[in-house]
Amino acid sequence: MSFIELKNVTKTFHAGDEDYAAIRNVSLGIASGEFVAVMGPSGSGKSTLLALLGGLSTASSGTVAVDGIDLGSLSPNRLADFRREYLGFVFQSFYLVPYLTAIENVMLPLTVQPGLNGTAKAVALEALRTVGLDRKAGRLPSQLSGGEQERVAIARAVVNKPPVILADEPTGNLDTKTGDQVLDLLQGLNAAGNTIVMVTHSKENALRAGRTIEIRDGEIG
Repeated sequence: MSFIELKNVTKTFHAGDEDYAAIRNVSLGIASGEFVAVMGPSGSGKSTLLALLGGLSTASSGTVAVDGIDLGSLSPNRLADFRREYLGFVFQSFYLVPYLTAIENVMLPLTVQPGLNGTAKAVALEALRTVGLDRKAGRLPSQLSGGEQERVAIARAVVNKPPVILADEPTGNLDTKTGDQVLDLLQGLNAAGNTIVMVTHSKENALRAGRTIEIRDGEIG
């Protein structure tokens, strides 16, 4: 069994009086430690697939499992625990809290983790050091460049040391040079053992992954 496994997964949305399938009967296995890129045109189902992997959306049929855990069988509280323990999310829009400093943003996932109250700041600072921003820990997002904000978002994603990182167009708002730096970071995290699934529209970005999955009209080609 793969570390991440989808079996005959369909995700249907309701729009008015009509239903449409964003994901259609997808079966997919991803091994622990893989770096997988998911490519496809707009509306192909890339982000829906990532949401299913992250437990942010529930399959209409079929099963989504991570490390043998069937996500569809989890209660809302257990699903929240699962996301905290297993997943780090990196989004195109960063989603940093504007009135919190870089280190305070990175500390957010630690506030719900028992036993870290006294060491949360040190743990967050180490995560910032991993992305080369420990010297800017006290700056607000508005005082950081776009690339630096994305690196803070990556630090926040890895601060709990989750085995899986889900990245949705992580370089979409960045120039080429800064985007390359972010991809370097993701490759470094993958080399350290993280399983990474990255949605991208860029063939150049996809070349950084070990495997590329193409999706079109909700189906994997």
